[in-house]
Amino acid sequence: MKANTLTILAAIALSAMPLAAQDNGTAETQSADSTPKVEAPAKKELSREDLMSKIGISRLRPVDQRGINIFETPKKDAVPYTGFALEFGAAFTQQFQGLGHANTAATVTPVGSTANANALMEIGHGPNNAVANAYINAQLAPGIRVAMTSYLSARHHNETWVKDGYLLIDESPVHFAPLDKLMQYVTVKAGHFEINYGDTHFRRTDNGNAMYNPFVGNTLLDPMTTEIGGEVYLRNEWGVIAMVSALGGESRGMVTKPSDRSIAIVSKLGFDRQFSRDLRVRLTGSTFNQPSSTNQTLYQGDRGGSRYYLVLENTVATEAANAWSGNWNPGFSDKLQASTINPFIKYRGLELFGDFHHAQGRKASETANRKASQQDYEMVYRFGGSEKFFVGTRYNTADATMNLTRPASNLGPALTQNADVGAKRSQTSAGWFITPSIMVKGEYVTQKYRDFPTWDIRNGGKFDGFMIEGTVAF
Repeated sequence: MKANTLTILAAIALSAMPLAAQDNGTAETQSADSTPKVEAPAKKELSREDLMSKIGISRLRPVDQRGINIFETPKKDAVPYTGFALEFGAAFTQQFQGLGHANTAATVTPVGSTANANALMEIGHGPNNAVANAYINAQLAPGIRVAMTSYLSARHHNETWVKDGYLLIDESPVHFAPLDKLMQYVTVKAGHFEINYGDTHFRRTDNGNAMYNPFVGNTLLDPMTTEIGGEVYLRNEWGVIAMVSALGGESRGMVTKPSDRSIAIVSKLGFDRQFSRDLRVRLTGSTFNQPSSTNQTLYQGDRGGSRYYLVLENTVATEAANAWSGNWNPGFSDKLQASTINPFIKYRGLELFGDFHHAQGRKASETANRKASQQDYEMVYRFGGSEKFFVGTRYNTADATMNLTRPASNLGPALTQNADVGAKRSQTSAGWFITPSIMVKGEYVTQKYRDFPTWDIRNGGKFDGFMIEGTVAF
C-alpha cells in the first residue's frame, strides 16, 4: 500500500512539471509539444515617398525637400482638381551659433554718453531663438488657389506676423474658348506677396523655412521684400519666362504723402529648360524701377532677419534692434533702379548658381544717386539616394557708395559723408536630409569689411566661425 501511494504521488509530480514550466513562461523549461511562438511581422522599409505629405493643391511649391530648385510655381502639374481643398503646413528652424568678431574702429563717445559706440558686444557659442512659419493654402477652383504665409516667430518680430497672402490664377474662371487658350500660357498673381525680382529669393532661407538654402546665411545684398500689387506671367512649353508687375513700392499699404510715392515696376525675362535627364539650364534677367518712395525696403524687407546674431554690433545692441546684422543695406529708401542677372545650371548632382546685381538710388535727404553692386558665386553638389546629402561653397562680394553718419562725439560735431566701401563673405557647408521634411546642415563662414572710416564700427570689421542649423518643414 505504501509503495502504491509513493508511485501515485510520483506520477502526479511528474505530470505537473510541464504545467509549472508553462506557467513560468521560460523558454528553457517549455515542453517540446508547446504551441510555437508567433513571429512579429517584419518591419516595412519605408520609401522617401512614404515620408512625404500628400499634396492636394495644384501649382504649389512644396515647403519640404521637393521644393528645392523650383523657381516660379509650375504652370502645370499632376495634381487633379477634385473640388475645394484646404491644406495647412508649417516650418521651424533652430541654430547653434559659434561666431566671433573683431574690429579696429576708433573710440567714439557720443555727446551725452559715456559708452564707446564702437565697442563690440561680447558674443560666444550658444543657441539662437527658434523661428517658425505657418502656411495655409486653398484650392478654390481649377487652376485657382489662395496662399498665405505667417511668421509665428521671427528675429525682427517676436509676435505673429502675416508675411504675405495672394490669389494665383492659372486657368480661366469662365469657359470662353479664346480665354481658355490664353490661360494656357498666362498666370496672374494678385495680393500682398514676395515680389519676383531676381532668382536669389527662390534659394534663400525664409525665416522658419531653410529647406531651399544650401547655406545658413543668405547673400550680403539680400533682395527680398513683400509688396502689394499684381504680377502677370507668360510661359510656354519651350521654357520661356516673361513677367511684369506693378507694385505699391513699399512693404505695407500707405495712403499718406501721395506726392512722395510712386508705383514700382518689376520685370523678368529668361528661360528655364530641361535639355536632358541630366542637364537643366536657366538664365533670367530682372529689373526694378521706382522713382520715389517713403520707405523702399528691397534690401531690408526680410522680417526674418539675418542668421548671424549680433555680429559687428555694439555693446547696447539687441537682437531685434538690428535684425539684419552682417547683411548689406545701401540705404536706397527713396529712389531705386536695380537690375540683376541669374544663371543656374544643374548637371546631375552638380549645381552652379550666380547673382550679378547692380543698383543705384538714394535716400530722401540726398540729391544725387549712389551705386551698389553684388557678385555671388555658388557651387553645390547633391548626392546619395534622392540627393539627400549635399556639400556647397559660396563666394559673395558687395560694394557700394554708402551715406554714413557719425554722431556728435568726442571726435567732433556730427558728420555725414559718402564712402566707397565693401564686404566679402565666404561660406562652406554640408547637409543631410534625414527625411524629405527634416534637414540638418553646418556651415563655416568668414566675412570681412573694407574701407569704412575709422569712426565707423565696421572699420577693420570681421567675423568668422561655424553655424549648425536644423529645419523641419511639412
